[in-house]
Amino acid sequence: MIVDGILPFARKLITSHINDSSIVVDATCGNGNDTYFLANQVPNGHVYAFDIQKAAIESTKLKTASFDHITYHQTGHEHAATIVKNNHDGIDASIFNLGYLPKGDKNITTHALTTIEAIQSLFEITNKNGIIVLVVYPGHPEGQIESNEVREFVQSIDQQTAHVLHYQFINQKNNPPYIIAIEKR
Repeated sequence: MIVDGILPFARKLITSHINDSSIVVDATCGNGNDTYFLANQVPNGHVYAFDIQKAAIESTKLKTASFDHITYHQTGHEHAATIVKNNHDGIDASIFNLGYLPKGDKNITTHALTTIEAIQSLFEITNKNGIIVLVVYPGHPEGQIESNEVREFVQSIDQQTAHVLHYQFINQKNNPPYIIAIEKR
């Protein structure tokens, strides 16, 4: 057996919950890698890409220019569910990469309050057996705060409502990233 790294495991979780017609959300599109991945997985579906930073939206648009089934929104992930609900009844998967934009301003980060709000609202519109995958980066001060609060929140989700998974390598140094997955029951 070969153990999946964090990002490959996140993608494996997503692909096990979607089909080629799924509606999916990249809640923090960053440099566009997850949006690109999702667009390839759902050629007959739709991808919603969100980020608060103009540079992230522009980078994602460049990376995904060959696709015509993506909409981009320069707004916080806490607004994602409202935007998606205006066009679709439900979603099959959402992915978050928390923290800051790689190679961007490290002072602009995701925050626990809006991340938890986004999780709650996206969970409401997630179809049964759909999934929300969070890649959590506790290796910087704001990331550690967000990690603690998000983990505390997801641990309180009723097990009759969702399965919550925590996937982490425990022998790595410097507070390595980990995954939280919330599968709707």
